[in-house]
Amino acid sequence: MREDRYDVVVIGAGAGGLTAAGGCALYGLRTALIERARMGGECLNTGCVPSKALLAAAAAAQGVREAGRFGIRTTSPVVDFAAVRAHVRRAVDTIAPHDSVETMARYGVEVITGSARFLSPYRVAVNDRILVAPRIVLATGSRPAVPPIPGLRDVAFLTNETLWDLDILPDHLAILGAGAVGVEMAQAFVRLGAAVTLIDAGLPLARADRDAAAIVLATLEAEGVTIRQNTKVTRVGPGLAIHCDGGDPVQASHILVATGRQAVTDGLDLDRAGLTPGPDGLVIDARCRTAVKHIYAVGDCRAGPRLTHVAGHEGSVVVQNIALGLPAKAERRHLPQAIYTHPELAQLGPTEAEARAAGGRVEVDIAPFADDDRSVAEGTPSGFVKLVRVGGRTAGVTIVGAGAGDLLLPWAQVLAGGVSRFGLSGAIVAYPTRSERSKEAAFASLREQLFSPALKRWARLLAWTRRVP
Repeated sequence: MREDRYDVVVIGAGAGGLTAAGGCALYGLRTALIERARMGGECLNTGCVPSKALLAAAAAAQGVREAGRFGIRTTSPVVDFAAVRAHVRRAVDTIAPHDSVETMARYGVEVITGSARFLSPYRVAVNDRILVAPRIVLATGSRPAVPPIPGLRDVAFLTNETLWDLDILPDHLAILGAGAVGVEMAQAFVRLGAAVTLIDAGLPLARADRDAAAIVLATLEAEGVTIRQNTKVTRVGPGLAIHCDGGDPVQASHILVATGRQAVTDGLDLDRAGLTPGPDGLVIDARCRTAVKHIYAVGDCRAGPRLTHVAGHEGSVVVQNIALGLPAKAERRHLPQAIYTHPELAQLGPTEAEARAAGGRVEVDIAPFADDDRSVAEGTPSGFVKLVRVGGRTAGVTIVGAGAGDLLLPWAQVLAGGVSRFGLSGAIVAYPTRSERSKEAAFASLREQLFSPALKRWARLLAWTRRVP
């Protein structure tokens, strides 16, 4: 086998791998990127991009249904599911060049198509070649986790990877798992005209702020989604009959399994590199290094949050470590998360419940969108900005409402120390925009300080000195 030497070898071309490979190559390092399937990974091909495109199509259909409240008379929308699929495909195809072999080549990355496996801690085999490098980055992603429900593997079921192959709109889509993927797809398909039942063994959106989750779930139910929480699926029978531990069976035309993901580490011969993955994937330190310090792991293949923007962030941390020799560390405390339903739900830092469970003096400030002029004008007054403070310091924020994910940015800067709550409270924001709610929440958190007894006495003293004789 041919042996070639590189400065760094990256395995996996998802968000983390693309960032790591592209960054190292831009610094002049000889970089190889190995991908056995499609460039762009899960996010581009079967995750973030197609799901958001489907949600956009579903929102357009819902807009037709709700136009009457604005005085616009319409008939019910006619959903052409083939055309919806074409819209989703166009979105993926439009974005795909950003993650393509050609783009990586322009950065100086050599892309190799094939399955990689370790021969030793510094040697990786792919096709008929051996790649030797002092630094190796694993970015092999994750796959859908399929629960051990009796009968489930005996029937045809969908996952986020196979959902996009549907050529007809389901009559009745049953979704197992009410996390972000399950809830987003429940709303998308009910708005497109399918009957939808959402089943979860615990609480839907269990990791979300409960006040915010309640608003999202109430919206889904109002739109026609049947939600069965704290419901264990005991078996799946022939004909896609879903039997549960309470209530009647759910007779579905299609089943979507959305019960989480598991790291992909098989087939790599990790033992030859001296690595043993844990139950949730490879264990890494703050610098994204595995137990074998010259081998890094980023994104879904390592234990930790499985979010595209986290994988990209870790890829940039790896670039700083490998290319510049800096001991850069990945941010673990303030990771933004967003669920792109309507209304959106976005979080940064601990929820109110998590903060209270941890102890300490917890204070909460809420700025409702019902008091926001833009939201009222557009008929979207549901939701709020909730600021959680612990010991007087900003700890977390939850936003539920239109465009919630976009409204997280200033709070990310606050938690990172780039701007203060005082600075945010005094910012001049365009009117009318929903950003005013963030400003109001920041102002509310400072109200006692800004109008303290001492400052009130000072104001009265100044007023006394200005009396008209």
